[in-house]
Amino acid sequence: MGRIGKPELKKYRESAKQELYGRILPFWMQYGPDERYGGFLGEISNDLTVRPDSPKSAVLATRILWTFSAAFRKSGDPRFLPMAEKAIQTVENHFWDKINGGLYWWLDHQNKPLEDDKKIYAQAFAIYALTEHAEAAGSEKSLSLAKILFESIEEKACDAQGGGYFDFFNADWSPKGNASLADDTDMPAEKTMNTHLHLLEGYARLYTAWQDERLAARLGLLIDLHLEKILNPKTHHLMLFFDKNWNPISDKISYGHDIEASWLICEAAQALRDGGRIRAAEKAAAYMAAGVMSEAQDTDGGILNEGGPGGITDTDKHWWPQAEAAVGFLNAYQLTGDEAFLDASMKTWRFIQEKLVDREFGEWFWKTNRQGLPDQVSPKVSPWKCPYHNGRACLEIMDRLDAILDKT
Repeated sequence: MGRIGKPELKKYRESAKQELYGRILPFWMQYGPDERYGGFLGEISNDLTVRPDSPKSAVLATRILWTFSAAFRKSGDPRFLPMAEKAIQTVENHFWDKINGGLYWWLDHQNKPLEDDKKIYAQAFAIYALTEHAEAAGSEKSLSLAKILFESIEEKACDAQGGGYFDFFNADWSPKGNASLADDTDMPAEKTMNTHLHLLEGYARLYTAWQDERLAARLGLLIDLHLEKILNPKTHHLMLFFDKNWNPISDKISYGHDIEASWLICEAAQALRDGGRIRAAEKAAAYMAAGVMSEAQDTDGGILNEGGPGGITDTDKHWWPQAEAAVGFLNAYQLTGDEAFLDASMKTWRFIQEKLVDREFGEWFWKTNRQGLPDQVSPKVSPWKCPYHNGRACLEIMDRLDAILDKT
């Protein structure tokens, strides 16, 4: 250990622990549930004003399921299991398509199907969450549902010719072709980095509970796709949107996805216990983390949002890239021993604590501007503003710092 010693690392760990158990999880337990119709409220403003007629998303429900299942599994704290159980009931009773299988994308505020498309992004995240719940609660049913989703994705979404997976399907799983995940930020594409990243994440988690040979093969393919098709070998940035033949159709850079993928690819390779892929993933992760650190980490520790070939294009600092950077830089430090990565992780965490945590209304602001002034308009709870990125970051920080401290 260099200039950053045990006291600083222990303080960092304690801060992550307090953030998760003292602020993030209590916020969602208090404000997230929909007491009138069941499930979870679809949107709450930054000042905690509820939009009662807001639609509800599969992304929010499954991310709550993952977060509270993981928190219960890792802490054993009985406060967290009821939220996980509420989330699994919401997934099973409302989002699950009883006719065609899979999860609806949207429900209305009364939990009736509003948009019944089968977006693979949502199915992938459901696998991740269901597997986590299966282990946390000892639920064979949750594991069975995760396996059913795996089979559906492999049957309906896998591109046997071009490799990888198509993204968008109708309610009956018939192909939808070009579409976009988030209409305001994404471009229409047949294949996307984002969906493949969450398939990687979901399949890796499922493989820890179910060592199926076909699943292992598909997980290996997903690792290879990220390293050989999605990651640009010249820039060490992820390419985001593709046609069906994996030709990139955008040169946008998402620094949050870069740093998130850097550690998720390593985790997937480790789950598979494939030495060659582990080495390739770790090499790529170090380059990716270094790129984010040099290009996107501002002087205050915050991570700038997006860039392109000409440099930074969006200087806002969204909540989720900060969470992923704190983890991704720690992972790079564990891989390389380069204390610059450890320092980068701690700088990002300080930015979170000083600028993103909402000390008045709770949880984190959606984003700040480059000067660190928080956005008071964007919602505190929404289809994309969930407890997953920041909750998972706290859990990862605690685990990784325990491992680092054990070696010092």
